[in-house]
Amino acid sequence: MATDLRTRRPAAPPWWFTVPALLLFAFVVLVPSARGVYYAFTDWDGLDPDLAFIGLDNFTAMAGDPDALQAIRHTLVIAVTITVVQNGLGLLLALGVTTAIKSRNLLRVLLFAPAVVAQIVTAYLWRNLLGPDGAVNSLLAGLGLDSWRQNWLGDPDLALWMVVLVVVWQYAGYSMVIFVAGLQSIPQEIHEAAAIDGTGPVRRFWSVTRPLLAPAITINVMLSVIGGLKLFDQVYGMTGGGPGHATDTISTLIYKDAFTLGEFGYSIALAVVLTAVVAVVSAGQYAVLDRNEKATT
Repeated sequence: MATDLRTRRPAAPPWWFTVPALLLFAFVVLVPSARGVYYAFTDWDGLDPDLAFIGLDNFTAMAGDPDALQAIRHTLVIAVTITVVQNGLGLLLALGVTTAIKSRNLLRVLLFAPAVVAQIVTAYLWRNLLGPDGAVNSLLAGLGLDSWRQNWLGDPDLALWMVVLVVVWQYAGYSMVIFVAGLQSIPQEIHEAAAIDGTGPVRRFWSVTRPLLAPAITINVMLSVIGGLKLFDQVYGMTGGGPGHATDTISTLIYKDAFTLGEFGYSIALAVVLTAVVAVVSAGQYAVLDRNEKATT
């Protein structure tokens, strides 16, 4: 009898234990989301309770709106650039701080520190640093490099890349931490065996380390792509989407159309498009990365 009690599997909790959580999820997420999707097909201005169902007019207008198309293009450029640069730099930093240097723990803390600062605080900080009379231009003038002084956030050709630079600066350390965890999970014996076989550092990284880092790469790429597609705080705090619409993303355009122009129906249609883009890109990216990860394990 005692043996039967010890080997008996614990009973699964009743399914109705999940009902309170499901009701709360439906109330907080599902119902507002469904109502939001409905408003995307109306001319609601955010205040007037009387609204008209206009079908696909908002989406049709979006297809012919140069500001919306430019915002979508900026969003994609930011997401791709951040994903490549941030993860490349994060991997290089991770490889550097996993060596035998004595200051590696201090460097990890310093490099990760910007990631814990609020995004809007970082945006305002860099807006002041990159201003016409900010610290960056003052430093260049002090070094005798007056020709390098720029209107970093006022030049349409530079502003978008300054936003990307700030995002990479803030979150490269975040990617680094994930890569460090992946590197530390790789048994040292594998590296030693590869070195004994005469494999060089570059070949050893590409053939041994990189395949074993597949889970960390998957996580980092997913986070950076989704973060880049949803980017709002840094853009709004640094440039407000300007000069003109030179740095507008889908998120900042949603904010402007809703709270500045009062076009809530149109802004919600933009939000629906953004949600669909994030969902499709994330699902496709995860499928590809997951297949590659399984192929290397």
